[in-house]
Amino acid sequence: MLSAFANTLKIPELKKRIFFTLGLIAVCRIGAYAPTPGIDGFQLAEFFDKMAQSQGGNLFGIMNMLSGGAMQQCTIFALGIMPYISASIIIQLLTAVFPALERLAKEGETGRKKLLQFTRYGTILLALFQSFFIATWLENPAHFDGRIIVPEPGLMFKILTMITLTSGTAFLMWIGEQITERGIGNGISLIISVGIISSLPSAVMLTKQIMFPGIEGGGRHPITLVIMVVMLFAVIAGVIMVTQGQRRIPVQYAKRVVGRKVYGGQSTYIPLRVNYAGVIPVIFASSILLFPATMGSFIDWGILSSISQALAPGQWLYSVLFVLLIIFFCYFWTATQFNPVQWAEDMKKNGAFVPGVRPGRATSDFFDYIMTRITLAGAIFLATIAILPNIISSRAVLDIPYLIAQFFGGTGLLIIVGVLLDTVRQIESHLVMRNYDGFMKKGRIKGRTGY
Repeated sequence: MLSAFANTLKIPELKKRIFFTLGLIAVCRIGAYAPTPGIDGFQLAEFFDKMAQSQGGNLFGIMNMLSGGAMQQCTIFALGIMPYISASIIIQLLTAVFPALERLAKEGETGRKKLLQFTRYGTILLALFQSFFIATWLENPAHFDGRIIVPEPGLMFKILTMITLTSGTAFLMWIGEQITERGIGNGISLIISVGIISSLPSAVMLTKQIMFPGIEGGGRHPITLVIMVVMLFAVIAGVIMVTQGQRRIPVQYAKRVVGRKVYGGQSTYIPLRVNYAGVIPVIFASSILLFPATMGSFIDWGILSSISQALAPGQWLYSVLFVLLIIFFCYFWTATQFNPVQWAEDMKKNGAFVPGVRPGRATSDFFDYIMTRITLAGAIFLATIAILPNIISSRAVLDIPYLIAQFFGGTGLLIIVGVLLDTVRQIESHLVMRNYDGFMKKGRIKGRTGY
Protein backbone atom coordinates (compact mmCIF):
# COMPACT_ATOMS: atom_id res chain seq x y z
CA MET A 1 0.00 0.00 0.00
CA LEU A 2 2.87 2.39 0.80
CA SER A 3 4.36 1.76 -2.63
CA ALA A 4 1.01 2.65 -4.20
CA PHE A 5 1.03 6.01 -2.41
CA ALA A 6 4.59 6.60 -3.64
CA ASN A 7 3.54 5.74 -7.19
CA THR A 8 0.87 8.45 -7.14
CA LEU A 9 3.65 11.07 -7.19
CA LYS A 10 5.25 9.43 -10.24
CA ILE A 11 2.26 10.23 -12.46
CA PRO A 12 2.36 13.97 -13.36
CA GLU A 13 -1.36 14.28 -14.08
CA LEU A 14 -2.40 12.44 -10.92
CA LYS A 15 0.07 14.41 -8.80
CA LYS A 16 -1.31 17.66 -10.22
CA ARG A 17 -4.87 16.59 -9.43
CA ILE A 18 -3.98 15.60 -5.86
CA PHE A 19 -2.17 18.84 -5.04
CA PHE A 20 -4.93 20.87 -6.70
CA THR A 21 -7.48 19.11 -4.48
CA LEU A 22 -5.39 19.61 -1.34
CA GLY A 23 -5.02 23.31 -2.14
CA LEU A 24 -8.77 23.87 -2.47
CA ILE A 25 -9.46 21.86 0.69
CA ALA A 26 -7.02 24.14 2.51
CA VAL A 27 -9.04 27.13 1.27
CA CYS A 28 -12.19 25.51 2.68
CA ARG A 29 -10.58 25.05 6.07
CA ILE A 30 -9.32 28.65 6.14
CA GLY A 31 -12.80 29.92 5.31
CA ALA A 32 -14.20 27.87 8.21
CA TYR A 33 -12.43 30.32 10.56
CA ALA A 34 -13.34 33.61 8.80
CA PRO A 35 -16.00 35.20 11.06
CA THR A 36 -19.32 36.60 9.91
CA PRO A 37 -19.58 40.36 10.67
CA GLY A 38 -21.71 41.45 13.61
CA ILE A 39 -21.41 38.25 15.70
CA ASP A 40 -19.62 37.63 19.00
CA GLY A 41 -17.79 34.47 17.97
CA PHE A 42 -16.37 33.85 21.44
CA GLN A 43 -19.79 33.68 23.10
CA LEU A 44 -21.18 31.46 20.34
CA ALA A 45 -18.21 29.07 20.50
CA GLU A 46 -18.57 28.83 24.27
CA PHE A 47 -22.24 27.91 23.87
CA PHE A 48 -21.45 25.18 21.31
CA ASP A 49 -18.66 23.79 23.52
CA LYS A 50 -21.21 23.39 26.29
CA MET A 51 -23.60 21.57 23.93
CA ALA A 52 -20.81 19.32 22.65
CA GLN A 53 -20.27 17.90 26.13
CA SER A 54 -23.93 16.96 26.52
CA GLN A 55 -25.49 13.58 25.75
CA GLY A 56 -27.52 13.20 22.59
CA GLY A 57 -27.42 15.22 19.40
CA ASN A 58 -29.14 18.48 18.59
CA LEU A 59 -29.99 20.42 15.49
CA PHE A 60 -27.15 22.90 15.43
CA GLY A 61 -24.64 20.37 16.74
CA ILE A 62 -25.37 18.23 13.66
CA MET A 63 -25.14 21.30 11.40
CA ASN A 64 -21.83 22.18 13.04
CA MET A 65 -20.51 18.68 12.32
CA LEU A 66 -21.48 18.79 8.64
CA SER A 67 -20.04 22.29 8.20
CA GLY A 68 -16.69 21.26 9.64
CA GLY A 69 -17.03 23.37 12.78
CA ALA A 70 -17.89 26.55 10.84
CA MET A 71 -21.31 26.78 12.49
CA GLN A 72 -19.71 26.89 15.93
CA GLN A 73 -18.48 30.45 15.36
CA CYS A 74 -20.91 31.27 12.54
CA THR A 75 -18.16 31.86 10.00
CA ILE A 76 -18.72 32.59 6.30
CA PHE A 77 -18.99 28.82 5.64
CA ALA A 78 -21.47 28.22 8.47
CA LEU A 79 -24.10 26.68 6.18
CA GLY A 80 -21.51 24.42 4.62
CA ILE A 81 -22.43 22.60 1.45
CA MET A 82 -25.69 21.15 2.79
CA PRO A 83 -27.98 23.54 0.80
CA TYR A 84 -26.36 22.17 -2.37
CA ILE A 85 -26.90 18.58 -1.21
CA SER A 86 -30.54 19.31 -0.39
CA ALA A 87 -31.09 21.03 -3.76
CA SER A 88 -29.46 18.11 -5.60
CA ILE A 89 -31.68 15.57 -3.86
CA ILE A 90 -34.80 17.64 -4.56
CA ILE A 91 -33.92 17.93 -8.26
CA GLN A 92 -33.30 14.17 -8.51
CA LEU A 93 -36.64 13.43 -6.89
CA LEU A 94 -38.44 15.88 -9.17
CA THR A 95 -36.72 14.27 -12.16
CA ALA A 96 -38.27 10.94 -11.21
CA VAL A 97 -41.72 12.54 -10.77
CA PHE A 98 -42.02 15.04 -13.65
CA PRO A 99 -41.69 13.69 -17.22
CA ALA A 100 -40.28 17.00 -18.52
CA LEU A 101 -37.32 16.82 -16.18
CA GLU A 102 -36.90 13.12 -16.92
CA ARG A 103 -36.66 13.86 -20.65
CA LEU A 104 -34.15 16.60 -19.85
CA ALA A 105 -32.01 14.13 -17.90
CA LYS A 106 -31.92 11.81 -20.94
CA GLU A 107 -30.63 14.52 -23.29
CA GLY A 108 -27.01 13.79 -22.40
CA GLU A 109 -24.51 16.50 -21.54
CA THR A 110 -26.87 19.34 -22.51
CA GLY A 111 -29.63 18.10 -20.22
CA ARG A 112 -27.16 17.46 -17.41
CA LYS A 113 -25.92 21.06 -17.57
CA LYS A 114 -29.49 22.40 -17.41
CA LEU A 115 -30.29 20.25 -14.36
CA LEU A 116 -27.04 21.40 -12.76
CA GLN A 117 -28.10 25.00 -13.33
CA PHE A 118 -31.46 24.31 -11.66
CA THR A 119 -29.56 22.78 -8.74
CA ARG A 120 -27.44 25.92 -8.39
CA TYR A 121 -30.52 28.16 -8.34
CA GLY A 122 -32.11 25.90 -5.74
CA THR A 123 -28.94 26.06 -3.64
CA ILE A 124 -29.05 29.85 -3.53
CA LEU A 125 -32.74 29.90 -2.57
CA LEU A 126 -32.25 27.34 0.19
CA ALA A 127 -29.17 29.17 1.49
CA LEU A 128 -31.08 32.46 1.65
CA PHE A 129 -33.96 30.79 3.47
CA GLN A 130 -31.73 29.04 6.02
CA SER A 131 -29.47 32.05 6.61
CA PHE A 132 -32.50 34.26 7.37
CA PHE A 133 -33.68 31.91 10.11
CA ILE A 134 -30.14 31.52 11.46
CA ALA A 135 -29.84 35.32 11.70
CA THR A 136 -33.17 35.45 13.54
CA TRP A 137 -32.05 32.67 15.86
CA LEU A 138 -28.75 34.41 16.65
CA GLU A 139 -30.48 37.66 17.62
CA ASN A 140 -32.47 36.07 20.47
CA PRO A 141 -30.39 35.72 23.70
CA ALA A 142 -32.98 33.27 25.09
CA HIS A 143 -31.62 30.60 22.74
CA PHE A 144 -28.13 30.94 24.24
CA ASP A 145 -28.75 30.92 27.99
CA GLY A 146 -28.86 34.72 28.07
CA ARG A 147 -25.66 35.27 26.10
CA ILE A 148 -25.75 38.21 23.69
CA ILE A 149 -24.44 36.80 20.39
CA VAL A 150 -25.42 39.78 18.22
CA PRO A 151 -24.56 43.14 19.85
CA GLU A 152 -26.46 45.14 17.22
CA PRO A 153 -29.46 43.15 15.94
CA GLY A 154 -31.84 44.43 13.29
CA LEU A 155 -32.71 44.35 9.61
CA MET A 156 -29.21 45.27 8.45
CA PHE A 157 -27.71 42.39 10.42
CA LYS A 158 -30.17 39.96 8.84
CA ILE A 159 -29.38 41.19 5.32
CA LEU A 160 -25.63 41.10 5.93
CA THR A 161 -25.82 37.59 7.39
CA MET A 162 -27.94 36.32 4.49
CA ILE A 163 -25.51 37.74 1.92
CA THR A 164 -22.44 36.44 3.77
CA LEU A 165 -23.65 32.89 4.42
CA THR A 166 -25.21 32.48 0.96
CA SER A 167 -22.00 33.71 -0.68
CA GLY A 168 -20.01 31.25 1.42
CA THR A 169 -22.21 28.35 0.30
CA ALA A 170 -21.97 29.45 -3.34
CA PHE A 171 -18.17 29.61 -3.06
CA LEU A 172 -18.05 26.11 -1.52
CA MET A 173 -20.29 24.86 -4.32
CA TRP A 174 -17.85 26.26 -6.89
CA ILE A 175 -14.87 24.70 -5.08
CA GLY A 176 -16.64 21.33 -5.03
CA GLU A 177 -17.30 21.47 -8.77
CA GLN A 178 -13.66 22.40 -9.43
CA ILE A 179 -12.42 19.43 -7.39
CA THR A 180 -14.78 17.15 -9.31
CA GLU A 181 -13.63 18.41 -12.73
CA ARG A 182 -9.95 19.18 -12.16
CA GLY A 183 -9.15 17.30 -8.96
CA ILE A 184 -9.57 13.69 -7.87
CA GLY A 185 -13.38 13.81 -8.06
CA ASN A 186 -16.30 13.79 -5.60
CA GLY A 187 -15.64 17.41 -4.67
CA ILE A 188 -18.86 18.04 -2.73
CA SER A 189 -18.61 14.81 -0.75
CA LEU A 190 -14.91 15.37 -0.09
CA ILE A 191 -15.59 18.83 1.40
CA ILE A 192 -18.17 17.36 3.78
CA SER A 193 -15.86 14.50 4.79
CA VAL A 194 -12.91 16.76 5.51
CA GLY A 195 -15.16 18.99 7.60
CA ILE A 196 -16.37 16.04 9.68
CA ILE A 197 -12.83 14.69 10.13
CA SER A 198 -11.70 18.15 11.31
CA SER A 199 -13.65 17.62 14.54
CA LEU A 200 -11.69 14.44 15.34
CA PRO A 201 -8.94 16.22 17.40
CA SER A 202 -11.63 17.86 19.55
CA ALA A 203 -13.27 14.46 20.07
CA VAL A 204 -9.93 12.94 21.11
CA MET A 205 -9.29 15.73 23.62
CA LEU A 206 -12.82 15.38 25.01
CA THR A 207 -12.28 11.61 25.34
CA LYS A 208 -9.15 12.29 27.38
CA GLN A 209 -11.11 14.73 29.53
CA ILE A 210 -13.91 12.30 30.40
CA MET A 211 -11.65 9.29 30.95
CA PHE A 212 -9.19 10.61 33.51
CA PRO A 213 -10.51 11.13 37.07
CA GLY A 214 -8.20 14.06 37.79
CA ILE A 215 -10.11 16.24 35.32
CA GLU A 216 -13.49 17.77 36.12
CA GLY A 217 -16.24 15.60 34.66
CA GLY A 218 -13.84 12.69 34.10
CA GLY A 219 -13.46 9.35 35.81
CA ARG A 220 -15.10 6.80 33.49
CA HIS A 221 -14.23 3.15 34.09
CA PRO A 222 -11.21 1.98 31.99
CA ILE A 223 -13.35 -0.75 30.45
CA THR A 224 -15.38 2.01 28.79
CA LEU A 225 -12.37 3.04 26.71
CA VAL A 226 -11.73 -0.59 25.68
CA ILE A 227 -15.36 -0.99 24.63
CA MET A 228 -15.18 2.27 22.67
CA VAL A 229 -12.05 1.19 20.75
CA VAL A 230 -13.44 -2.27 19.92
CA MET A 231 -16.79 -0.78 18.89
CA LEU A 232 -15.09 1.82 16.70
CA PHE A 233 -13.21 -0.78 14.65
CA ALA A 234 -16.23 -3.11 14.51
CA VAL A 235 -18.55 -0.35 13.26
CA ILE A 236 -16.07 0.86 10.62
CA ALA A 237 -15.53 -2.73 9.40
CA GLY A 238 -19.30 -3.27 9.23
CA VAL A 239 -19.86 -0.03 7.31
CA ILE A 240 -17.17 -0.97 4.78
CA MET A 241 -18.55 -4.49 4.31
CA VAL A 242 -22.13 -3.37 3.71
CA THR A 243 -21.10 -0.35 1.61
CA GLN A 244 -19.10 -2.70 -0.65
CA GLY A 245 -21.64 -5.53 -0.42
CA GLN A 246 -23.21 -6.79 -3.66
CA ARG A 247 -25.63 -9.42 -4.86
CA ARG A 248 -24.19 -10.62 -8.17
CA ILE A 249 -26.80 -11.74 -10.68
CA PRO A 250 -25.31 -14.06 -13.36
CA VAL A 251 -26.02 -12.99 -16.95
CA GLN A 252 -25.51 -15.03 -20.12
CA TYR A 253 -25.32 -13.52 -23.62
CA ALA A 254 -26.84 -15.51 -26.47
CA LYS A 255 -24.63 -16.51 -29.39
CA ARG A 256 -25.15 -14.71 -32.69
CA VAL A 257 -23.79 -15.81 -36.04
CA VAL A 258 -22.90 -12.96 -38.40
CA GLY A 259 -21.39 -14.27 -41.61
CA ARG A 260 -18.67 -16.68 -40.60
CA LYS A 261 -18.15 -15.19 -37.12
CA VAL A 262 -19.89 -16.06 -33.86
CA TYR A 263 -20.54 -13.19 -31.46
CA GLY A 264 -21.66 -13.29 -27.82
CA GLY A 265 -21.94 -16.35 -25.68
CA GLN A 266 -19.91 -14.94 -22.79
CA SER A 267 -21.00 -14.93 -19.17
CA THR A 268 -20.91 -11.96 -16.79
CA TYR A 269 -22.87 -10.66 -13.85
CA ILE A 270 -24.90 -7.62 -12.75
CA PRO A 271 -23.85 -6.26 -9.31
CA LEU A 272 -26.84 -5.13 -7.23
CA ARG A 273 -25.72 -3.16 -4.20
CA VAL A 274 -27.02 -4.02 -0.77
CA ASN A 275 -26.85 -0.33 0.18
CA TYR A 276 -28.14 0.98 -3.14
CA ALA A 277 -29.30 4.35 -1.80
CA GLY A 278 -26.06 5.23 0.01
CA VAL A 279 -26.39 7.80 2.79
CA ILE A 280 -29.27 9.69 1.14
CA PRO A 281 -32.08 8.05 3.23
CA VAL A 282 -30.31 9.16 6.42
CA ILE A 283 -30.05 12.74 5.13
CA PHE A 284 -33.73 12.71 4.12
CA ALA A 285 -34.91 11.33 7.46
CA SER A 286 -32.75 13.78 9.41
CA SER A 287 -34.03 16.74 7.41
CA ILE A 288 -37.68 15.84 7.98
CA LEU A 289 -37.32 15.18 11.71
CA LEU A 290 -35.12 18.20 12.36
CA PHE A 291 -37.50 20.60 10.62
CA PRO A 292 -39.91 20.83 13.63
CA ALA A 293 -36.90 21.28 15.91
CA THR A 294 -35.69 24.09 13.68
CA MET A 295 -39.03 25.85 13.70
CA GLY A 296 -39.36 25.33 17.45
CA SER A 297 -35.98 27.02 17.96
CA PHE A 298 -37.04 30.04 15.93
CA ILE A 299 -40.72 30.40 16.86
CA ASP A 300 -41.94 30.37 20.48
CA TRP A 301 -45.33 28.74 19.89
CA GLY A 302 -46.75 26.29 22.44
CA ILE A 303 -47.76 23.36 20.22
CA LEU A 304 -44.73 23.71 17.96
CA SER A 305 -42.40 23.86 20.96
CA SER A 306 -43.92 20.67 22.40
CA ILE A 307 -43.51 18.86 19.08
CA SER A 308 -39.96 20.19 18.83
CA GLN A 309 -39.06 18.80 22.26
CA ALA A 310 -40.65 15.41 21.53
CA LEU A 311 -38.74 15.11 18.23
CA ALA A 312 -35.40 16.29 19.63
CA PRO A 313 -32.48 13.92 18.91
CA GLY A 314 -32.10 11.48 21.78
CA GLN A 315 -35.83 11.24 22.54
CA TRP A 316 -37.50 7.84 22.06
CA LEU A 317 -40.05 9.20 19.57
CA TYR A 318 -37.27 10.70 17.47
CA SER A 319 -35.39 7.37 17.43
CA VAL A 320 -38.45 5.33 16.40
CA LEU A 321 -39.49 7.73 13.62
CA PHE A 322 -35.88 8.06 12.48
CA VAL A 323 -35.55 4.30 11.95
CA LEU A 324 -38.92 4.02 10.16
CA LEU A 325 -38.17 6.98 7.87
CA ILE A 326 -34.75 5.59 6.94
CA ILE A 327 -36.28 2.25 5.93
CA PHE A 328 -39.02 4.04 3.97
CA PHE A 329 -36.59 6.30 2.10
CA CYS A 330 -34.29 3.37 1.30
CA TYR A 331 -37.14 1.76 -0.62
CA PHE A 332 -38.36 5.08 -2.02
CA TRP A 333 -34.94 6.12 -3.35
CA THR A 334 -34.21 2.65 -4.76
CA ALA A 335 -37.59 2.66 -6.52
CA THR A 336 -36.87 6.04 -8.14
CA GLN A 337 -33.34 5.13 -9.27
CA PHE A 338 -33.60 1.41 -10.08
CA ASN A 339 -36.00 0.47 -12.88
CA PRO A 340 -36.22 -3.35 -13.25
CA VAL A 341 -38.47 -3.06 -16.31
CA GLN A 342 -35.90 -0.94 -18.15
CA TRP A 343 -33.11 -3.32 -17.16
CA ALA A 344 -35.09 -6.31 -18.46
CA GLU A 345 -35.83 -4.54 -21.76
CA ASP A 346 -32.19 -3.54 -22.29
CA MET A 347 -31.04 -7.08 -21.61
CA LYS A 348 -33.58 -8.46 -24.06
CA LYS A 349 -32.45 -6.04 -26.79
CA ASN A 350 -28.81 -7.08 -26.30
CA GLY A 351 -29.56 -10.80 -26.29
CA ALA A 352 -28.77 -11.25 -22.59
CA PHE A 353 -30.71 -13.29 -20.06
CA VAL A 354 -30.48 -14.54 -16.50
CA PRO A 355 -30.02 -18.35 -16.51
CA GLY A 356 -33.25 -20.02 -15.50
CA VAL A 357 -35.37 -16.85 -15.94
CA ARG A 358 -37.38 -16.05 -19.05
CA PRO A 359 -36.59 -12.70 -20.74
CA GLY A 360 -39.01 -9.79 -20.43
CA ARG A 361 -41.60 -9.59 -17.65
CA ALA A 362 -40.19 -12.57 -15.73
CA THR A 363 -36.74 -10.96 -15.64
CA SER A 364 -38.09 -7.63 -14.36
CA ASP A 365 -40.07 -9.46 -11.65
CA PHE A 366 -36.92 -11.37 -10.70
CA PHE A 367 -34.90 -8.14 -10.34
CA ASP A 368 -37.71 -6.56 -8.32
CA TYR A 369 -37.84 -9.62 -6.03
CA ILE A 370 -34.09 -9.52 -5.41
CA MET A 371 -33.89 -5.74 -4.85
CA THR A 372 -36.84 -5.76 -2.44
CA ARG A 373 -35.05 -8.23 -0.15
CA ILE A 374 -31.50 -6.90 -0.27
CA THR A 375 -32.82 -3.33 0.19
CA LEU A 376 -34.40 -4.44 3.47
CA ALA A 377 -31.01 -5.67 4.70
CA GLY A 378 -29.36 -2.41 3.63
CA ALA A 379 -32.13 -0.31 5.22
CA ILE A 380 -31.87 -2.11 8.58
CA PHE A 381 -28.11 -1.66 8.49
CA LEU A 382 -28.40 2.07 7.71
CA ALA A 383 -30.97 2.59 10.45
CA THR A 384 -28.80 0.76 13.00
CA ILE A 385 -25.67 2.76 12.17
CA ALA A 386 -27.58 6.06 12.04
CA ILE A 387 -29.19 5.62 15.46
CA LEU A 388 -26.06 4.18 17.11
CA PRO A 389 -24.59 7.54 18.31
CA ASN A 390 -27.82 8.41 20.15
CA ILE A 391 -27.84 4.98 21.81
CA ILE A 392 -24.25 4.86 23.01
CA SER A 393 -24.30 8.48 24.19
CA SER A 394 -27.26 7.81 26.48
CA ARG A 395 -26.64 7.49 30.21
CA ALA A 396 -27.92 3.91 30.22
CA VAL A 397 -25.16 2.74 27.84
CA LEU A 398 -21.73 4.47 27.64
CA ASP A 399 -22.75 7.96 28.80
CA ILE A 400 -20.33 9.79 26.48
CA PRO A 401 -20.76 13.20 24.79
CA TYR A 402 -22.32 13.27 21.33
CA LEU A 403 -19.16 14.84 19.85
CA ILE A 404 -17.40 11.53 20.55
CA ALA A 405 -20.36 9.27 19.80
CA GLN A 406 -20.77 10.67 16.27
CA PHE A 407 -17.62 8.81 15.20
CA PHE A 408 -19.21 5.49 16.19
CA GLY A 409 -21.96 5.73 13.60
CA GLY A 410 -24.44 8.16 12.18
CA THR A 411 -24.40 10.26 9.04
CA GLY A 412 -20.84 11.44 9.58
CA LEU A 413 -19.26 7.99 9.65
CA LEU A 414 -21.30 6.79 6.66
CA ILE A 415 -20.17 9.80 4.61
CA ILE A 416 -16.51 9.48 5.63
CA VAL A 417 -16.26 5.76 4.83
CA GLY A 418 -18.13 6.07 1.53
CA VAL A 419 -16.13 9.07 0.32
CA LEU A 420 -12.74 7.65 1.32
CA LEU A 421 -13.52 4.36 -0.42
CA ASP A 422 -14.54 6.20 -3.57
CA THR A 423 -11.49 8.50 -3.45
CA VAL A 424 -9.15 5.51 -3.11
CA ARG A 425 -10.91 3.86 -6.05
CA GLN A 426 -10.43 6.99 -8.19
CA ILE A 427 -6.71 7.13 -7.41
CA GLU A 428 -6.35 3.38 -7.93
CA SER A 429 -7.93 3.63 -11.40
CA HIS A 430 -5.21 6.11 -12.42
CA LEU A 431 -2.50 3.77 -11.10
CA VAL A 432 -3.86 0.65 -12.80
CA MET A 433 -4.37 2.51 -16.10
CA ARG A 434 -0.64 3.32 -16.13
CA ASN A 435 0.42 -0.23 -15.22
CA TYR A 436 1.07 0.42 -11.52
CA ASP A 437 -0.16 -1.81 -8.71
CA GLY A 438 -3.23 -0.59 -6.89
CA PHE A 439 -3.71 -0.22 -3.13
CA MET A 440 -4.81 -3.83 -2.75
CA LYS A 441 -2.99 -6.90 -4.03
CA LYS A 442 -6.24 -8.82 -4.41
CA GLY A 443 -9.42 -7.34 -5.86
CA ARG A 444 -10.26 -3.74 -6.47
CA ILE A 445 -11.89 -1.00 -4.45
CA LYS A 446 -15.50 -0.72 -5.59
CA GLY A 447 -17.30 2.56 -6.11
CA ARG A 448 -20.46 3.64 -4.36
CA THR A 449 -23.66 5.58 -4.89
CA GLY A 450 -25.06 8.55 -3.06
CA TYR A 451 -23.31 11.35 -1.16
